Amino acid sequence: MMYSPVQPMHIPDGFLSTLVSIVLWVVSAGAVAYALRRVGKDLGERQVPLMGVLAATIFAGQMLNFSVTGGTSGHLLGAAIATILLGPWAAVIILTSVVSIQALVFQDGGLLALGANIFNMAVVGVAVSYFVYASLRKLLGDKPWSIFVSGAAAAWLSIVIASLAAALELAFSGTSPANIAIPAMGGIHALIGIGEALITVGALAFLYSARRDLLESGSTVPTGGAAVWAFGLGIALFLAILSPLASSNPDGLEWVAEQKGFLETARAPLFNIIPDYVFPGISNEALATILAGIIGALMVFGVAYGVAYLRKNQKIA
Repeated sequence: MMYSPVQPMHIPDGFLSTLVSIVLWVVSAGAVAYALRRVGKDLGERQVPLMGVLAATIFAGQMLNFSVTGGTSGHLLGAAIATILLGPWAAVIILTSVVSIQALVFQDGGLLALGANIFNMAVVGVAVSYFVYASLRKLLGDKPWSIFVSGAAAAWLSIVIASLAAALELAFSGTSPANIAIPAMGGIHALIGIGEALITVGALAFLYSARRDLLESGSTVPTGGAAVWAFGLGIALFLAILSPLASSNPDGLEWVAEQKGFLETARAPLFNIIPDYVFPGISNEALATILAGIIGALMVFGVAYGVAYLRKNQKIA
């Protein structure tokens, strides 16, 4: 079997009960449907390409697991940066596009558990990011440094609260008791959240120096056009090329599952397309991972951009 440095990152089938999975599918479907309606009303013409660019960048960034103390790893969630740049409704669509492609094409996260993964990352992660960022910006005032403080807090809490939601889902499913799952998931993701906060602050600092207008409240993303979006997509593809450098340590959920003895409950996927982010039929592992990352980034870009474009045109019609 080919080894991939990119570790599966999301809840697989088998960790959650059928009832919990179905309930979270229904909740997530409702949240995404409402987000689609709001995106159609709120999205500006020049924000449509940014949705695709952000989705591609978040997908590629998530492939770059970073090492965390204790032999585990973390990865970017991206809910905070998406929410800060485009608002909560577009961010829900962006994260849903990323998580769905990861499950359907790369077998990262189960199909039955997809509703839970969308709920944790696209719903909880975005809701926490929006509440924390908006509240702190209002509290701290319109000072340049408040962008970074608020962004860091939003990023850190989005990771921690999303992990606690996953822990509760494990407890309700009978997979791991709450008094074990909650401190284990919360503890390791509190560390992973530091990495998320640093990445978010770095992205905000870059945007503040290069395109401050993207961070202004109510911005409609003024001109600067195709070259800006091409540059953003180029960054996403560059991150995909770097994917073989990702940490090979298990991510936070997998580490907790191994430590607490429920890793073996995970079920194998029903089908394989590009499993574990390794393009089949290529003997060079690094090249196979890079190709998978590039394909995934372009697919996610196409899905997010296509959804935004269709919703925008429906609003105009």
